[in-house]
Amino acid sequence: MRFDLITLNLVLAIADTRSITRGAAHEHLALAAASKRLSDLESRLGVALFERRARGVDLTEAGRALVRHIRSLNASLHALESEVVEFSRGIKGHLRIAANASAITECLPADLAAFSQAHPGIRISLEDLTSAEVQAAVAEGRADVGIFVPPQHDGRLSSRHYRDGELAVLVPRDHVLARRSGVPFDALLDFDIVGLHLGAAVHEQMRERAQALGRTLNVRLQVRGFDAIAQLVEAGLGVAVLPAVVAQRFARIFAVQPLALQEDWAKRPYLLAVRTQEVLPAVVQRFVESLCPPPASSNPADTPAPAAAAPQSHPRPRTP
Repeated sequence: MRFDLITLNLVLAIADTRSITRGAAHEHLALAAASKRLSDLESRLGVALFERRARGVDLTEAGRALVRHIRSLNASLHALESEVVEFSRGIKGHLRIAANASAITECLPADLAAFSQAHPGIRISLEDLTSAEVQAAVAEGRADVGIFVPPQHDGRLSSRHYRDGELAVLVPRDHVLARRSGVPFDALLDFDIVGLHLGAAVHEQMRERAQALGRTLNVRLQVRGFDAIAQLVEAGLGVAVLPAVVAQRFARIFAVQPLALQEDWAKRPYLLAVRTQEVLPAVVQRFVESLCPPPASSNPADTPAPAAAAPQSHPRPRTP
């Protein structure tokens, strides 16, 4: 079955505007032509894509599935156009990476710099997303590689261990806890918390742990960026949990004190994931092997390809 982009984009416009009339206008089509395109597509698919209502239209389950694939297709087409155009400028490839904030600040910069130096013709784009958003971006084709903190929610991904990280506590230097070398998580629940935005892996982890203890996480301020967290902690507005490497770095800049977080879950792995496929694009393959070299093997045939790696929902952290 063949699809034309005009009809697919019309479906997307109708879904976004919840109106066939407004969707047709958005795509510069006459209403009659748009209605016929939609009717023909529904006939070919054998399902209704929209439920017609007095005040507009709503997507059916089949319609939602189609719209999800259209968005993924448009993202891939946009990436295709951008990458092909860049070849005319001397660029030999474009790598789109999505990573959570902790990975970006804790371990990714040095690896990106090394890869860029080894492959100067490859352009790298990096987007800061939550771990859940990273997985969705890779699975839907909006990113080539994702780096995130488990758990892995999307079965469309193949993942492997990338690095290990560790969380620490950050308090003001004159705080009652500042003289201690480490604290358990429940000791923080008596204080206001300064943290990352809703959906960030650290925030979700703290919220779940507080609930498991039958306590409330007193989140006073939520911001985007660890530097903002450090400045708010310095101002005495609360305590924070953030990557240990970052906490140590801020201790040299702000009047804050890093403490060990005395919890098993303070040590956590980072996963590197790609969309499951038989053959990875050459640029992606090089990047994956650069960050996660295949295990040594006397027989090259014994080394599995990255795309064939089994999805890992709960990988075991390895000692750094």
